[in-house]
Amino acid sequence: MSARVLIVDDALFMRKMLTDIFKKNGYDVVGEASNGKEGYEKYKELKPDVVTMDITMPGTTGIEGTQMIIKEFPNARIIMCSAMGQESMVLEAIRAGAKNFIVKPFQPDKVMEAVQQVLR
Repeated sequence: MSARVLIVDDALFMRKMLTDIFKKNGYDVVGEASNGKEGYEKYKELKPDVVTMDITMPGTTGIEGTQMIIKEFPNARIIMCSAMGQESMVLEAIRAGAKNFIVKPFQPDKVMEAVQQVLR
């Protein structure tokens, strides 16, 4: 059975890019959300195996969304997505409970490496 993925990013083209990467590698994208609160709601509903969460989003940020998910589901596997130069935010995300991070622009092999690492 392939891993079930939830993609949380406010940019539609980023969600599409990640969806394409996952589908090409045999993963099942079960849902998408455009902010942290929506990501949390979708997580509760879908119980995915892994979540990719953008850090910077309007409304509820990725860090806040991660905190909401981890508080209720401590074993959730969340991978933060950040743009270059957001190292301090990545550290904050890991403190919030993220298991790994990937840097934009996405490189398919790096995305798959991060996902396989958190699924082990």
